[in-house]
Amino acid sequence: MSPKQSPNAAPAPAPAGPRPARLTAAAALAAVEGVALAGLGIYMLVMGLVGDPDNRMQAETGGVTVLVLAALPLIAARGLLLRRRWSRGPAMITQLLSLPVAWTLISNGGALIAVGAVLAAVAVVVLVLLVNPTATEALGIGPRDA
Repeated sequence: MSPKQSPNAAPAPAPAGPRPARLTAAAALAAVEGVALAGLGIYMLVMGLVGDPDNRMQAETGGVTVLVLAALPLIAARGLLLRRRWSRGPAMITQLLSLPVAWTLISNGGALIAVGAVLAAVAVVVLVLLVNPTATEALGIGPRDA
């Protein structure tokens, strides 16, 4: 069995050189999204337990679900900071899923318009940062100058 196929093989080292600021910014924004989702999940779970929801089980399940979903941007943010190639996919998926959520928030009106606008702006910024050639090369995805 070759070292590439070995289940105990160490992960590939990060590319040499400093981490680009664009990649750090994308990781920071993804982490903020993950923390915000975790906060929402905790709030939903607590309110399901001590509040007066219409359906306690639904509120608790929703809170646990949001907490689990918060793991995706947090794991992606850590991977981006460590310059792991795989982390770009989950980070981009998180942003693409954020856009319809932002649209729904904006469509509902009131104070949710501001929340939706911020969410949409963050999602677009992170997507732009992640497709930037500097970030893709730092992750070992794009072409390299020889």
